[in-house]
Amino acid sequence: MADVVSIERVGPIGLIALDNPPVNAAGHGLRAGLVEAVETLEAEDGIAVIGLYGAGRTFIAGADIREFGKPPRDPWLPEVCNRLESCAKPIVSVLHGATLGGGLEVAMATHARVAVPGVRLGLPEVTLGILPGAGGTQRTPRLVGVKAALELATTGKHIGAEEALELGLVDRVMAGEPRNIALAAAEDLAAGVLAHRRTGELETPPDPGAIDAAKAHLAKTQSHLFAPHRVVEAIAAATLPLSDGLAEERRLFNACMDSPERAGLIHAFFAERAVARIPEGKAAPREVAKIGVIGGGTMGSGIATACLLAGFPVVLMDVNATSLDQGISAISSNLDGAVARGKMAQAARDAVDLTPATDLSALSGADLIIEAAFEDMAVKRDIFGTLGLVAKPGAVLATNTSYLDLDQIAAASGRADDVVGLHFFSPAHVMRLVEVVVGAGTAPEVVATGFALARRLKKIAVRSGVCDGFIGNRVMQRYRQAADHLMLDGAMPDRIDAAIRGFGFAMGPFEVSDLAGLDIAWARRKRLATTRDPAERYGGGVADALCEAGELGRKAGMGFYDHSGDAPVPNPRLGHLIANEQARLGIAPRAITEDEIVNRYMTAMIMEAARVVEDGIALRPIDVDAVFLFGYGFPRWKGGPLHYVDTTGAAAIVKRIETYAANDPQFWRVPEILAKMARSGHRFADMNEEA
Repeated sequence: MADVVSIERVGPIGLIALDNPPVNAAGHGLRAGLVEAVETLEAEDGIAVIGLYGAGRTFIAGADIREFGKPPRDPWLPEVCNRLESCAKPIVSVLHGATLGGGLEVAMATHARVAVPGVRLGLPEVTLGILPGAGGTQRTPRLVGVKAALELATTGKHIGAEEALELGLVDRVMAGEPRNIALAAAEDLAAGVLAHRRTGELETPPDPGAIDAAKAHLAKTQSHLFAPHRVVEAIAAATLPLSDGLAEERRLFNACMDSPERAGLIHAFFAERAVARIPEGKAAPREVAKIGVIGGGTMGSGIATACLLAGFPVVLMDVNATSLDQGISAISSNLDGAVARGKMAQAARDAVDLTPATDLSALSGADLIIEAAFEDMAVKRDIFGTLGLVAKPGAVLATNTSYLDLDQIAAASGRADDVVGLHFFSPAHVMRLVEVVVGAGTAPEVVATGFALARRLKKIAVRSGVCDGFIGNRVMQRYRQAADHLMLDGAMPDRIDAAIRGFGFAMGPFEVSDLAGLDIAWARRKRLATTRDPAERYGGGVADALCEAGELGRKAGMGFYDHSGDAPVPNPRLGHLIANEQARLGIAPRAITEDEIVNRYMTAMIMEAARVVEDGIALRPIDVDAVFLFGYGFPRWKGGPLHYVDTTGAAAIVKRIETYAANDPQFWRVPEILAKMARSGHRFADMNEEA
């Protein structure tokens, strides 16, 4: 028997313990050991019932991610579940911690289930582009009905013990240690006090109304996805005999496995984990007990909110008393909203430690100070010059700059080893991404501190080198410019936005600009105006004209869109402004298809993303993908811009760039890294594996 599974006998009760740290993943050793343990106890005349539980912090949290993409090894999970159900002696399972995916499928194959308070139960396979493939689509509706099964399996939502009991997914809720619960539940099972149900003997009541409603809902909200629709088809087959339903589930599971969507979602799943592996990973982070935030604006108040939600005491500093009051008010509103949504307990809200200040000296006791002032180098250097004097020794000094040179900011502090970039994304208390920007002098333990803070804030940190815009904004500047060029060539901004939403983004580039504020990119254009190549085709003139008129986007009520009504509509001045810019540049507008919009936009994104890897700003291609998945709304099922290259082929991307370069050679240039991949047939995935 595998080392991760053990047997204990207590009179007529056989106990099976699963002990595969850290989360009892259903790897080959656990699967084989579980089947062997069940068959051993089934064969013993002195054993009447079996109790199954997980040692450690959870039952079975799901599949073993180390086996993703590898050929299955017998016994694979569907065989394990079928063997549990067919056991001649009843089995009761005890569910605690995170009992998800394959773990819940194992539990449903047992004959009774007891949940421990605090357990999280769910079938999240759809978030990876697949469906529950070990009986989940067949046993769930037999236990809870079609409607509830659809809700669980098409959304991947988690439910707790009491809701699971109400649905009929579990048979009892008990508090205590899993082993003790397993023993008590098995005794009740043997005595007939706890009833047991074999799902193969249960029928699924037909519910064609729920099936039709699910199909209609998914057609409206997730028509671009593959797996959720297959989930509905599989659950519809649960009215068949179990063996027939399992066969249909397996057919649909295999179809999901072959879909590009599944590959993209798996890539996104691994991206979230891969970015944590950094050169500074062995350095010990500095202790952070108190945080200072400079700036009461949107970013500063959002960052302060994120820190308060994580339990940190925060000092919010702004030299302008009015801005400070507005920041405090915004933070209060954010926290109250978190309580209303169940994201924060009222007791934690009442215990929030937030101190307002108008002088940098108030930050002298902070272990980490995050500057979120106006995006101006002189302003930031002045702040860091003072911080170098007032911050306590060893305090981490972080800037939230979106574009500016971290090394120049660090030099002003006189303690560059303490300085790091922590580029949050707006709204900072909601968005998951933080770019940890590493300067020439940043100490390894300071980098480690940035990553540790991101984990505490429940965010995803990606390491970036220093360049204008770092990873995300550097790439965004390029594809945003491509959108401007499309606009000048004849595609109106609302058509461009619609095409990009059709690709899978939640918002198009002009909608994003209005949301963020047009003045941010305007400041960057003015800063770089003296270095711009006069021969470069410039696309920012329309946005400049909007900014000069005070039409800065949603916050001003007008930008590329008019936001004064119930829903945004195109700015009525836009056509005139575009025509003026076309005339100034000598551009004759033409008809542009949706495919051309998407291809030019995506190719510009890919072109600069490849250069970010080529220049060493990102550690690996998957880091770039993570930035766009978690910070820029790139459709998760497409895996990120560089994964998209692997699915399209580098040669095809190179051909596109060369075609576009015939009309605009200044903008469209093939990165050497893409040219080499096109010649060799290598992929960005190969670079990720090598890294």
